[in-house]
Amino acid sequence: MINSSAGLDDTAVATAAARAGAEVVRAGHGQRLTHLDKGAGDFATDVDVAAEEAIIAVIRAARPGDAVLGEEGGQRGAAEAVRQWLVDPLCGTLNYAVGNMLVAVNVALRDGPAAVADPFAGEVYVTDGHTARVRRDEGDTRLTPTAATGLVDVNLDPPFPSAPGLRAVDLLAHPDFVQRFRPRVVSTTLALAWVAAGKRAAYVTDGGDLAKSVHFAAGIALCRAAGCVVTGIDGAPLGRAGRGLVAAADAETHGLLVSMLRDGGRPGGR
Repeated sequence: MINSSAGLDDTAVATAAARAGAEVVRAGHGQRLTHLDKGAGDFATDVDVAAEEAIIAVIRAARPGDAVLGEEGGQRGAAEAVRQWLVDPLCGTLNYAVGNMLVAVNVALRDGPAAVADPFAGEVYVTDGHTARVRRDEGDTRLTPTAATGLVDVNLDPPFPSAPGLRAVDLLAHPDFVQRFRPRVVSTTLALAWVAAGKRAAYVTDGGDLAKSVHFAAGIALCRAAGCVVTGIDGAPLGRAGRGLVAAADAETHGLLVSMLRDGGRPGGR
């Protein structure tokens, strides 16, 4: 796989790298895992580390001069490099560690192509920066976001850096949310790919500048290419001005969720 990555375009490199990581994740499922403490209750496993190395091997074979920022291995190459890959080898480590299969493998070239692999569904969500599609053995299908499911995935994991002004968790207490939507908690950014694919109406999470995060970059790229509305949790553009993330299938859903977030869980504001 590593040798075959030579000569591929960036989209194909992202896809091949995500698939390489997904193979490691699949192989390690159900096996005895070594936990690597990261502090504050967070941890990685030996599979996280091995998947990241498999991903980086593909990138290195195809793009030896590019920098890589990995969730586990940190910065490799110049942090200010024009071309930098953002790698989250196993998003949903806690899910995985208890045998849950809801995990994602995220690979993104900053401001470029990206891929999100679902290791257990055999799907890779791919964007070249302009279109978004899901790749299965039988071929590619273009992603079409829709809010028809009414399902909104809300990340409930702390910290809540935008609190007390804005907290994703407050959506669950808003009467209008209960009437219009149904919450889900997947606890992995695979949910962002599902927004792009129409399996979720929206995804909401707290946090800082997520546009350049190894966890979120690939999913954000997919949603944007699919035509979703993507902003910070306060409705501001992603980046320093917009903290957190609201990715919605359409403008109506996005507007409703941002309005509810501003209400702080109560209709009509505070």
